[in-house]
Amino acid sequence: MITIAIDGPAGAGKSTLSRKLAENFGYIYVDTGALYRTVGLKFLNLGFDTDLSCNISEILEKTTVDIRFVDGQQRVFLDDKDVSDDIRTPKASMMASAVSAKPEVRAFLIDMQRKLAKENNIVMDGRDIGTVVLPDATVKIYLTASADARAKRRFDELVLKGEKVTYKEVYDDMVQRDYNDMSRKIAPLKKADDAILADTSDLDLAESLELLIKIVNEGK
Repeated sequence: MITIAIDGPAGAGKSTLSRKLAENFGYIYVDTGALYRTVGLKFLNLGFDTDLSCNISEILEKTTVDIRFVDGQQRVFLDDKDVSDDIRTPKASMMASAVSAKPEVRAFLIDMQRKLAKENNIVMDGRDIGTVVLPDATVKIYLTASADARAKRRFDELVLKGEKVTYKEVYDDMVQRDYNDMSRKIAPLKKADDAILADTSDLDLAESLELLIKIVNEGK
C-alpha cells in the first residue's frame, strides 16, 4: 500500500491539503488530528481541563471513536454521535494537544491508524505520523508555515464559521500549541529525518497543493 505521512504544526493546512491530496490520487484520507480532538472533546464534555487530573484509562474504556465516510466525506463519531463540527473550536484544539501527550490516549488511537494504513492507500496527517505512527511511510512531508501566516488562516476560518474570536487569541493559541506539541516528552512534533520540508507561508491553497503533488510524484 502507498502511505503518505504529513506532519506539521497546528494551522499549517494539513487537513485541507491532505484531503485534497488524497482526492487527487484516489487515496483514503485519515485526519488523525480529528481523532485527538475527539478524545479531547470527551474530556471537555466531562468537565476536565488540560490538567487531565483523572483516570484516563478508565474513561477511555467507556469511549468509542470511529471514522466513517458519509457522502464521500470523512466524519468523526464520539460514542456514536457525529462531532465533526464540535471538535473545530479553540478549546478542543488545546485539549487535543493535552490528550495527545498522554501515553494512554496515544495507545488507544495508534492501532486504529496503523490498521487503516495496512488496508488502504492513504494520506495521513498529524504530529508524529512520519516519526512514530508510520515510520516506513512511502512519502513523508513536513508541512509548515510561519506562526503569523497560520494564525491568520485559522482566524479567517473561525470568523467564517461565525466564531467570536480575536486574531490575538488565535495567534497566542497557535504559539502555545506549537510549544506544547514540540516540547512534550512523548512523540514530540518534529521533522522526520527523511521527510521533505514544504513551507507554504507565501503560497495560496492551489500553489500549496501543486507543491505537495510534485513531492508525492517524485517520492512514490
